[in-house]
Amino acid sequence: MDLEINYEIARVAEFILSHSFTRVALQFPDELLKDSMRVVKSLRKEINSSAVKLYVMADTTYGSCCVDEVGAAHVNAECVVHYGHTCLSPTSKLPALFIFEKASISTSNCASKLLDYGVKSDKPILVLFGLEYAHAIPDIKKNLASSVSTIVGSTSMSNLLYADVICSFISPSETCQPASQVGPVDSQNYSIGGLTWRLPEGRKMEDYSLFWIGSDNPAFSNVVLTFNSCEIVRYDAAEDCLMTDISQQKKILRRRYYLVEKAKDANMIGILVGTLGAAGYLHMIHQMRDLITKAGKKSYTFVMGRPNPAKLANFPECDVFINVSCPQTALLDSKEFLAPIITPFEAMLALERGSQWTGAYVMEFRDLIASTPSIPREQSEEARFSFIQGGYIEDLDLQDTEEVEKDEILALVNTTEKALQVRDDNTQHLTKSEAKSGAEFFASRSYHGLDINSTDSVPGNFLTGRSGKASGYTHEKTEKSHL
Repeated sequence: MDLEINYEIARVAEFILSHSFTRVALQFPDELLKDSMRVVKSLRKEINSSAVKLYVMADTTYGSCCVDEVGAAHVNAECVVHYGHTCLSPTSKLPALFIFEKASISTSNCASKLLDYGVKSDKPILVLFGLEYAHAIPDIKKNLASSVSTIVGSTSMSNLLYADVICSFISPSETCQPASQVGPVDSQNYSIGGLTWRLPEGRKMEDYSLFWIGSDNPAFSNVVLTFNSCEIVRYDAAEDCLMTDISQQKKILRRRYYLVEKAKDANMIGILVGTLGAAGYLHMIHQMRDLITKAGKKSYTFVMGRPNPAKLANFPECDVFINVSCPQTALLDSKEFLAPIITPFEAMLALERGSQWTGAYVMEFRDLIASTPSIPREQSEEARFSFIQGGYIEDLDLQDTEEVEKDEILALVNTTEKALQVRDDNTQHLTKSEAKSGAEFFASRSYHGLDINSTDSVPGNFLTGRSGKASGYTHEKTEKSHL
């Protein structure tokens, strides 16, 4: 592997010197961390200045595809150089230079597969690719052009369209622009996962067949979900084969719709902060809180880094979680979690009464910020049908049932009293009110921790505990010796 070429040492050094940065954070994903020290040595040699301090960042707070501005702030970095796979989400505070991974690919074989598919297809083709294969696109175009010249009458190949990389340098943005459609509403410009393209006038995305170059990763899943009405094939560069059956990927869409139906029945919802660097994340969190409140539900916000089943299991009162993060980390397989995890777009479908899914799917939360109407909808008071419970249910209205108290302790006491349950002599539940907050959920639990008898003021006797190893305590060995 040519370190100078793959990590673009000269370009990074020129970027640092031209912007007069003195504190630079180098962010590596886990799979590239083994080359970090060699990259640092090469950069120091190329920069040749003791005034520039380089810091290696590993084990990022959230997804490695996003710029870790939290980690960079620990060393007061002035910019971040991001290596490896990226989602190219806009940063909120620090400028960032992206050095894409350069995965190996046979450009001639890829061009041959693209040509064979294009000849058989009756639709124009749009070529999309993972950013790790951006370096190979010029060679693929060159190989394909020489092959197409020998074929006459191929309509799809004459209308071949390639996506381009948006940019490799991002500076903090004050405003959030839509990511899936840039420019005016009637524009033909589209963008997803760091790629951008412009459709000819009069064309729609449904008119195109999508040819994806890359692996089956979150970036490809985003393409399948966002453009679910298009015919999609995938060229696997590692296996050198064309995958035409993506039915497994499209099953994700049915799974997500099921989670939307479960979220409609949720009473307490947790908001997971999945990023602290992507521009607009704070606006989306506030928007989700307002949406949950207007739907008559209770919300809690959690900042915990990368979520896992063990972390979220500490909050059993939450019926569903909303993951506010970049598009490539928003989809979490929640089968191992106690509660489902949905995206902000799915939350809007679930919590806005009267909204219907049209088949369109939005992964980028900045699109939701731009497309959300300023006039709030009136929430319907009618009962709705729950496909999960198989009957009509009535949503709770926290605005009518919650009492706003200035004293937080008094407010906690009041909500706990509302959760008290009437019991008979056999300690069986006679009436049970549905918990509408964390305090009520805790009060309704059968186990509240150690039961301390406050009426008995006499201290208890100290007892000698077990001694020895767990495999065989001292008293157990004594009992065995007497047998």
